Amino acid sequence: MIKNMNRIFGVLLLLYLPVALIAQNQQFPRDTSFNVHSTFIKERKYYPFIKPVQEFVIPGVNEKRNVVYYSFGERKLHADVFYPKRTTSEIHPGVILIHGGGWASGNKSHLVPLAQKLAEHGFVAASVEYRLSPEALYPAGVIDLKTAIKWLKINAAEFGLDSSKVVVLGTSAGATLASLLATTGGKDVYPSHKLDRNASDRVQALINIDGVVDFTTPSESAKDDNPDKPSAGARWFGATYQQKPELWEEASAVNYVDEQTPPTIFINSKNARFHAGRGDFLKVLDQYGIYNEVHTIPDTPHPFWLFYPWFDETWPKIVDFLDCRFKN
Repeated sequence: MIKNMNRIFGVLLLLYLPVALIAQNQQFPRDTSFNVHSTFIKERKYYPFIKPVQEFVIPGVNEKRNVVYYSFGERKLHADVFYPKRTTSEIHPGVILIHGGGWASGNKSHLVPLAQKLAEHGFVAASVEYRLSPEALYPAGVIDLKTAIKWLKINAAEFGLDSSKVVVLGTSAGATLASLLATTGGKDVYPSHKLDRNASDRVQALINIDGVVDFTTPSESAKDDNPDKPSAGARWFGATYQQKPELWEEASAVNYVDEQTPPTIFINSKNARFHAGRGDFLKVLDQYGIYNEVHTIPDTPHPFWLFYPWFDETWPKIVDFLDCRFKN
């Protein structure tokens, strides 16, 4: 009887809690609402000419998928790493790519095509997994990503990486996280998980693709007027801005920008909401003479990097920025 009841409960759980799934032989809550297909269906109503970007097959690129970069208990965190095939002892700059999805949804596969393009142009590119709000609240994801930076540096020889040239790139919520990583590197703000060897969490450049850097602006902090529909921020922090403003302030990268912040590029859609805090961020960079670029791609929806024709406008801007910083 108990076995039957458990079986029935399991079936009901799958039917009524679609955010739960099994991945990498691990069971943990996931929100799958943000994905490329559903976003394509939504956006093509307004942009009927768009096409989703698919993964590439690039002869000059090696790959290692679902590499475990950290584990605790049965939970494992993974990375997909793409890197140039080596014919010499040359080493390459690295890029850690962080997907978006409101800190609640999305997965590392969304940035695999971009990672492959970067590897094709001479970079070690790792699209990484991190814990999302249905599984663990802020700052769990930040701690995971700090660890990913250190892990990639520790394993530099395996991928032909120059560990002194590591960049963080994020899209949407991932860009918010990337900005937080870039501005807090070397500071005692967030820890990482413990690894067998030491490595710095500092990075040498930031690529922010349509991610807010200030949670306290009204476009983010004033959303929670309906308790039954918490904002993505409230879901991530486990509290609204009114309930715990200190968390929203702590996670705002604009509060950490200083003379140690690395060179930065913002690549933005037409949606001003996703530029929150950018102006103040840039003022500090300019104050310290830190190189920065801003590119707005006209008439684009928020998730433009997932679709043609905008993908082919986005990756060359990234490569040009990185070549300027590291290769020329």
